[in-house]
Amino acid sequence: MSDKIKKNIEQLREQLNEHNYLYYVMDSPTISDAEYDALFDKLKKLEAKHPALVTPDSPTQRVGAKPLKSFAEVKHRVPMLSLENAFDDEDILAFDQRIHERLHTEKAIEYCCEPKMDGLAISIRYEDGHLMHAATRGDGETGEDVTDNIKTIKSVPLLLRGKPIPRVLEVRGEVYMSKKGFDELNDEALKKGQKIFANPRNAAAGSIRQLDPNIVAARPLTIFFYGVGEIEDGSLPDNHFAMLQRLKQWGLRISPLIKVAKGVEECLAFYQAIGKKRDKLPYEIDGVVYKVNQLSEQKKLGFVTRAPRWAVAHKFPAEEVNTVIEAVEFQVGRTGALTPVARLTPVHVRGVTVRNATLHNMDEIKRKDIHVGDTVIVRRAGDVIPEVVGVIVAKRPKAAKRIVLPKHCPVCHSHIEHVEGEAVARCTGGLICAAQRKESIKHFSSRRAMDVEGLGDKLVEQLVDAGLVSSIADIYQLTLDELIKLERMGEKSAQNLLDQIEKSKKTTLERFLYSLGIREVGEATAKQLARHFKTPQALEKASIESLQEVEDVGPVVAEHIANFFSEPHNLRVIDKMVKAGVNWPSVKVSEHQPLAGKTFVLTGTLSHMTRDEAKEILEKLGAKVSGSVSAKTSYVVVGEEAGSKLDKAKKLNVNIMNEAAFQRFLKQHS
Repeated sequence: MSDKIKKNIEQLREQLNEHNYLYYVMDSPTISDAEYDALFDKLKKLEAKHPALVTPDSPTQRVGAKPLKSFAEVKHRVPMLSLENAFDDEDILAFDQRIHERLHTEKAIEYCCEPKMDGLAISIRYEDGHLMHAATRGDGETGEDVTDNIKTIKSVPLLLRGKPIPRVLEVRGEVYMSKKGFDELNDEALKKGQKIFANPRNAAAGSIRQLDPNIVAARPLTIFFYGVGEIEDGSLPDNHFAMLQRLKQWGLRISPLIKVAKGVEECLAFYQAIGKKRDKLPYEIDGVVYKVNQLSEQKKLGFVTRAPRWAVAHKFPAEEVNTVIEAVEFQVGRTGALTPVARLTPVHVRGVTVRNATLHNMDEIKRKDIHVGDTVIVRRAGDVIPEVVGVIVAKRPKAAKRIVLPKHCPVCHSHIEHVEGEAVARCTGGLICAAQRKESIKHFSSRRAMDVEGLGDKLVEQLVDAGLVSSIADIYQLTLDELIKLERMGEKSAQNLLDQIEKSKKTTLERFLYSLGIREVGEATAKQLARHFKTPQALEKASIESLQEVEDVGPVVAEHIANFFSEPHNLRVIDKMVKAGVNWPSVKVSEHQPLAGKTFVLTGTLSHMTRDEAKEILEKLGAKVSGSVSAKTSYVVVGEEAGSKLDKAKKLNVNIMNEAAFQRFLKQHS
């Protein structure tokens, strides 16, 4: 292999990288697309003949990775922070005032102002100038490894330019899709009969989360960089604006609209100027961001939870339009909550055709006086979720109809419960309602309920989707032949699950009551109900008044319990499970309750028993076990690695016992 060929390949790479920089970063290309394509093709052919000379940062290596089965997790070495939002000038003036107070200065603060891109936040790590890893924000601490997908974006350099470049440079940016690219993508999808995206942000986020980099490469994605995370063996200028210019010199694309503002009034002027340009910009933005420009001042200001004190996002008002409510339907959520949804005459709002809008709940409908047939003002809250802001009463037709809460669930026809004082109405058919089916089964089989080991969330999804389970009682009717037909379910796994289901039949009444998912009936309330009524039959017949005789059961919880047991279908499900063999020992309440009236809190790790075992012993002796320390707490039992509960106990002068003292205490009172 001649040095001439190697040198030729290196020169072609340098030329292509330079043209990429001029095109994407400087926005001043010096050759045509056809000339660029000819250079690219020449390099590609040379590398094909001499594969040993191919390097990971070659312009030809943007696509080629195999599809992934899933994304690996990436721990951010420097957390990816969110921004606090501001919605009006008063919020920004208050932000500026806080900055002055914390910096102890009366001088005008210098800010770096940037448009707030409406895309997907990404962190990209370069080592010795070479792109090594890319990850999504995730929860700020941990994201997903999307390196192969990010490499397909031509405006992301695989190799940084210029010197000196830090040995490690982690840059943060926003991947987005232009309005034109978004329209073309949706047009192509419509032609192929494929699903279209709601807006450019969803299109960008959905593209980056594709498991096949070849699909991502076909999407019109680009990026603007706005900050730096980790940096090693290198330095940056002392202010944010200059830092961004340095990134630009290294080949990283930044927004051309970034500007330094002297004082808050110039920030607000920037906001107004960008707002006027917003619709003419080739991409979507949803506001502007102000950042204290001096990095030393940023450091002094620090952070609060997951947001910096030195930056704020000044959001644009959501666009509002008028349309007509043609009908109202009630949707049932996974927890049984009913949400009224307005069916609208289709209207275009900030780049999206809106046909539906949430009405939130009946209180909101009443407060806004919304009728079917009304002309209403619709807004995309946060530019995403459509909602009805208000009614234009002057345009109300004579045929307009009041919106009435249905008496029965639109999915399962169970009674609708709307407790006085609560905004949300709910379906009481938790055990049979298709809308709530998966959640009720997940709760029923959870460790603190019936504890069906092996029946996890994904398997519950499969069982319901396959039509094998329509209520919790159907779990006890499952067969080996049915289970082995499920995805990733071999005969051994299926038999193990059936064994665990059989094992769960032997339970306690309190666990069984908790597993039913009655609203606001947690473990403690279920235990009190079991002790008081001793059988489900007695509980079924209990009046709201008698239910309130149980400790911790007030009028609202009593109503939830009474409504649950008044539904015949709930009783049928319970009866079906009992007939399948679900059983529990008779509830016996010891008369020896020396700790009645005492409240205990357990914290830390106990060596001689688990906290659950300690809780059970205390409750048998009549004590109440709480999860939080208060002035009413009688004792706090402290194990190894006790945390904030111990500190609070000391502060409130609550009696504290270590494990040895606790063991002696139990012997004295048993």
